[in-house]
Amino acid sequence: MINSIDIYSKLEFKEEIPKYIQIANFIKNLIEKKKIKDGQKLPTIRELSVFLNVNSITIVNAYKKLKSEGYAYQKVGSGSYAKVKEISFLFRKEYSNSLKKLLIDDLPDIVDFTGETNTEVLFPIDDLKETINKVLDRDGVNALISNNTYGYKNLISTINKNFWDSKLNEEDMIIISGAQQGIDIVSKGILNINDNIIVEKPTYGGALSVFKWRKANIFEVPVENDGVNLERFEKILQKNKIRCFYTMSYFQNPTGISYSLEKKKRILELAEIYDFYIIEDDYLSELVYEDTISYIPFKWLDKNARVIYIKSFSKIFLPGIRLGYLVAPELFRESLQNSKFNTDITTSSLMQRALELYIYENKWKENIRYLNLEYSKRYKVMKDILDNEFKDLVTYIDPKGGLNFYLTIKDDKITSKDLFIKLKKKGVYITPGIMFFTSSNDGQNTFRIGFYQTDIEKIKKGLDILREELI
Repeated sequence: MINSIDIYSKLEFKEEIPKYIQIANFIKNLIEKKKIKDGQKLPTIRELSVFLNVNSITIVNAYKKLKSEGYAYQKVGSGSYAKVKEISFLFRKEYSNSLKKLLIDDLPDIVDFTGETNTEVLFPIDDLKETINKVLDRDGVNALISNNTYGYKNLISTINKNFWDSKLNEEDMIIISGAQQGIDIVSKGILNINDNIIVEKPTYGGALSVFKWRKANIFEVPVENDGVNLERFEKILQKNKIRCFYTMSYFQNPTGISYSLEKKKRILELAEIYDFYIIEDDYLSELVYEDTISYIPFKWLDKNARVIYIKSFSKIFLPGIRLGYLVAPELFRESLQNSKFNTDITTSSLMQRALELYIYENKWKENIRYLNLEYSKRYKVMKDILDNEFKDLVTYIDPKGGLNFYLTIKDDKITSKDLFIKLKKKGVYITPGIMFFTSSNDGQNTFRIGFYQTDIEKIKKGLDILREELI
């Protein structure tokens, strides 16, 4: 362990970059290279300012930058300490880069259990061509002109009529470019620095990134078979002023669980008692393979304007076409509209009109029936193999819908990160559990596999290779 301040003598300042940034980056590099250990105390502000011959304010700003980026933390009355981000932060980069580096020519030979490569599209392209041609014939150049920042009015009305029995106030609806943008818009619109937010543990990594970027304080509540642990949930509410609760109510990512009606009702009651709002991310509720699951989202039950509902069409329309919508309480209408405008001004007018016509002509329902038929076959094949060939290797909660299984490794001798690296060499890609937690200590023995981009042949091939590595 490096205890001497002499290590900072290697820092050479450059004129064009502010000194506090150079100091922060230098310390960050030492932490990443393990020359400064996790939890090691950093020099005092006075000590380092004297040693580097800089103003103490420069060191204060450098430490603030390190803390904001997650490379340091402060103990009141004790000083600043290094925080290692290598496991979670650096591995996220490695995971993302591994998928980005895949060439188109490589895709037919790999087994993508992550669902992130778009190697196949289960969508009737001819239907889309026909729909777009109809839109262009009907609307002409207007189809290409974006004249409403918050969405094509006919699409909003069609969504309201077909999916909500015309019960929503259409002024509260905004068309967005997918769920990720929706989470970002909501976060910018209603969260301030140091606001408290509760998330499921584990949860969608993209949401965690947004909340961290907003510098919110994140509280995690463990997920059970039918939703979060309510006892743990309420204890956090009792001790902290919570602004929001982010949840995926159906086929939660990554666990695949769906909320029971009782837990939804209780959480809505708690939202009113403790004055917080629910961000409901609904991205796969159409894909139900067993009739034990009924569709009643938080938003349907919301009587006190506590739910901000986000819906994505990306997985069930076309993956390359980012479309969705959000519904906000009137209280947040203006702030979320402003947030949307400041994010991207508008969403593709042509694709909004095409989606509207697709829904209006009932082709949407036909496609959902087709997707349910195809994905249910893959779900059953994957489930049968897991039940028969992996029962001594992993455990899981049966999702009964959606696109993923979340597996827990029984043998503690291998981590999901190591498993990812080994499988990647054999052309099989999984998503390690570490991607779904705020702490690098969690998710070490869990991983997610999906059948969104894997047909039955690839499912069998990939699971066979996976089994070999787990034995």
